[in-house]
Amino acid sequence: MSRVFKIKTKKVGLPPGTLIHVGEERTEPVRITILDYDQDQLQEFCLTSIDQCLDFKAKPSTTWIDVVGVHRPEVIEKIGDCFNIHPLALEDIVHTEQRPKMEDYDDYVFIVLRMLASIEIAKGEEEIRSEQVSLIVGRGFVISFQETEGDVFDSVRDRIRKSKGKIRRKGADYLAYSLIDAVVDNYFLILEDVGEDLEVLEDELISSPTPGTSQHIHEMKRDMIFFRKSVWPLRDVISRLARGESEIFEESTEIYLRDVYDHTVQVIDAIETFRDILSGMLDIYLSSISNRMNEVMKVLTIIATIFIPLTLVAGIYGMNFDYMPELRWHWGYPAILLFMLVVGLVMLLYFRRRGWL
Repeated sequence: MSRVFKIKTKKVGLPPGTLIHVGEERTEPVRITILDYDQDQLQEFCLTSIDQCLDFKAKPSTTWIDVVGVHRPEVIEKIGDCFNIHPLALEDIVHTEQRPKMEDYDDYVFIVLRMLASIEIAKGEEEIRSEQVSLIVGRGFVISFQETEGDVFDSVRDRIRKSKGKIRRKGADYLAYSLIDAVVDNYFLILEDVGEDLEVLEDELISSPTPGTSQHIHEMKRDMIFFRKSVWPLRDVISRLARGESEIFEESTEIYLRDVYDHTVQVIDAIETFRDILSGMLDIYLSSISNRMNEVMKVLTIIATIFIPLTLVAGIYGMNFDYMPELRWHWGYPAILLFMLVVGLVMLLYFRRRGWL
């Protein structure tokens, strides 16, 4: 909670369009790569100067500029100057806590989405990490902004390099669709991991639930809430693109966006299903713990009930009166022990006959 308030207070009182990086602090340099292609040719290289971006601004080919690292606002600002990107869009790019959204600036479309990955934090323990990906989609170019190295776009790069499918024959709008589709497809991989974890957790819940089981359920519920928060707004973003609200996206690409929309709905349905399953598992865990406690209390109650008459007999013969009739009996002690044993066995048989044992 303190981290949330700290993030919000960084920009309090500053004018709109002020570029201040909000997110995890990083020190590595910003890396910018270029993929410029059409149906017949492909160029791929890393930029040594931001001014080189201007060489690809008016080219008839499709240009993908991939920027890895948004922690240096001055670099993002220079890129914005090269492509006339609005300061508010640049502000959202360096503010890495944005929710998925889409804004149409006539000459280009600004899209924000969350790229999720399952990261192993310890042996046998994983958590879902989120990274903001921002896309500037213009006529003939796409600029993608990522926070760190490593993404889900290798399949898109491979299709461009090997000229697979339609991507080399299509424009920047189809490239943007391909990047969005890669992010959404990766959601299914995470859902598969979550489904496997749910199966293991369900077996553990049925066989031998422990306090660690409850903690695991709560952790997965938090992951599902986080997952839902990252995916749910994306449905509206893709819906707007598929309805043709922007002239940047051609009608031929809208059908592919509708397919991505269907995939997004499937992801959301799966998230809601997993949330319901986890809620049910938590109820089962609490019921299981309650039943185990009831069984323990039943056994203790039966033991206490059996010893009540035995304690009565022991209490009577423990009184220190001089003239108690049985005190002088030779077989008094074993007789009383035998009597107490018989009373205990009779009570056990009675409880068993009533189904209490």
